Amino acid sequence: MIRIVTTGRMLRLEQAAGQARDRAQEVQVQADAALSRHVRELYAVTDRAERAEAATSEVGALLSRAVEELSEAQQELLLKDIEIRRLREELQSGPTEGETLTVLMHHGEPHAVYASHEEAHADTATHGFPADHVWKPCDERPAAAFTWRCEAFIYNPASNGFHRVNRSVPRTLGGAA
Repeated sequence: MIRIVTTGRMLRLEQAAGQARDRAQEVQVQADAALSRHVRELYAVTDRAERAEAATSEVGALLSRAVEELSEAQQELLLKDIEIRRLREELQSGPTEGETLTVLMHHGEPHAVYASHEEAHADTATHGFPADHVWKPCDERPAAAFTWRCEAFIYNPASNGFHRVNRSVPRTLGGAA
């Protein structure tokens, strides 16, 4: 088959080819712009995701530490609650007959009250008295004559109070009481 192409047809084909090229260039520019937008958005989304991941990791570490501290605080609170209950029970039970206390006296003046002689003796060591001091029973001299003196007191329910364990026996003077 032979086809005869006229100049007019050739011009129209060239014109159509030129328009197709222009259109292809426009579409290419639009495609390049869209690709650039998408790449920029991808970088932005990736950056936000990385920052969010870092923040999540940091928050996770903070939360983990907070949970540990909360657990420690709850444990401490539980122990304190147990101690408070024990002290309340002890307080409500009151002293029992025969229970003793030790009063540590400094130059005859009460310094502190302790549950035992050992605790009183340990306290004198904090005030410069030798820790290895051998304690002896006090003689008849007044309490003010001693730098440190421990006096034991025992609970007497009849009088609802504590009384000195070693009461000095009054001396008789010339047969008179």
